[in-house]
Amino acid sequence: MRKGQRTGESICLDGVYLEPALERDLLNRLSRLEGHIRGIRKMLEEHKSCDDILIQVAAVKAAVNQAAVRLIEGHMETCVAESVEAGEGEQALVRLKGALATLLSQF
Repeated sequence: MRKGQRTGESICLDGVYLEPALERDLLNRLSRLEGHIRGIRKMLEEHKSCDDILIQVAAVKAAVNQAAVRLIEGHMETCVAESVEAGEGEQALVRLKGALATLLSQF
């Protein structure tokens, strides 16, 4: 699949292949995260309890981690699998390892 090409079930943009359902799920998760962040900001502005704010920050962190997990799963099911089928599995594995190393260094 070429950059920017669209197939019946997946979207390829800048090397990222996502099933439409996963893309919608991730967009919904990110929208909820934006709202949650705004809520935390409001709590801070209203001088709410530090304990309560930290609990909300932990919830956001967990939600971001879950979004990352879903993205990794989708990535492996689509672009990594497609690269393997195209005989480019080694390059896909190198890219996946790099992305995972970056992600895991942030956990």
